[in-house]
Amino acid sequence: PALLGGPGPAGGPAPVWGTGAGEAVGDAELLHGLTAVLACLIREAFGHEGRVTAVEGLLRALARWAGEVNSAGRLPYGQLRLGAQYAQVAGRLRMERGQIGVAMAWFGHGLRWADAVHDVPARATLLSDMCTLVRLDGDPSLMLGYARGIGAVDGRRRWTATLSDLYLARGHALAGDAAECRRNITLARRGFARLDRRDLLEAPWMAGAEGAMRVDSAIGGALRDLAVATGDRTAARRAVDATARSRAQVPPQMRGARLLLTLRLADSWACAGDPGAAVAVASEVLPEAVRSRESMVTAELRGLHSRLSGEWADLPEVREYRERLLDAGE
Repeated sequence: PALLGGPGPAGGPAPVWGTGAGEAVGDAELLHGLTAVLACLIREAFGHEGRVTAVEGLLRALARWAGEVNSAGRLPYGQLRLGAQYAQVAGRLRMERGQIGVAMAWFGHGLRWADAVHDVPARATLLSDMCTLVRLDGDPSLMLGYARGIGAVDGRRRWTATLSDLYLARGHALAGDAAECRRNITLARRGFARLDRRDLLEAPWMAGAEGAMRVDSAIGGALRDLAVATGDRTAARRAVDATARSRAQVPPQMRGARLLLTLRLADSWACAGDPGAAVAVASEVLPEAVRSRESMVTAELRGLHSRLSGEWADLPEVREYRERLLDAGE
């Protein structure tokens, strides 16, 4: 409980964690405890508001602790490494709220701390989150820059190259570059199939069914974005296939991912020219989607609404969809 009483997003006094040998709690034990707390926060064991306050409070305290260790003449390796993880979670929570500037600031801090301790996995995943952030802000050129940065983290690691190709595909899709988008999709699939034991030790979330789910999700998103940018219905139909495969592999506890993928699947059907299928899929989750405060869910719902409200606005099923949307928002 004392750890969770740290400073909130606005700052304030941080807990004083000692660095001397006489302290009751040693560095290793405290770092282990903070790692366990972070795992609970990631699993959403706290309410949304409580998570933001706890993560950012503990993050500020970790930064102060790292400064104290550094002042004592020791490298704060453990503090900076864990601080990068906390910064990533803090950035993701702010990104969920659509707070782009605050999220980018936390990701930037995390990236600097990861660099300081040569934490390759943290650097690659932080750059991935920065790709997502600038995509939400509609900036394909920045996204492509960060995506190339993922590949430059370490050219010997296949998983970082695969991750880079997935984000490059989406960046090129946003820019309407079909050839480069498809090229990076091919490279990503090839790289994913070649991941070895070392890759999966560093990036266990890319292993097995979960890894396939994430790859198909990224590819489906890229193809849907390409269809939006170019009007290519073939790309949209491929997006339907990839997104449906991804959604089918979402584990029950990942409700947010299932909601997001359901809306993307509906939008892919709309881009493919089938508003009836789009409405049928979206109707499964409409009340939940309208209640959601997550920026990525809001963006998917907004895109779907834009597509359905265009040339199909007068179709009976689309009119019924709009009525249900209004009812869900009341």
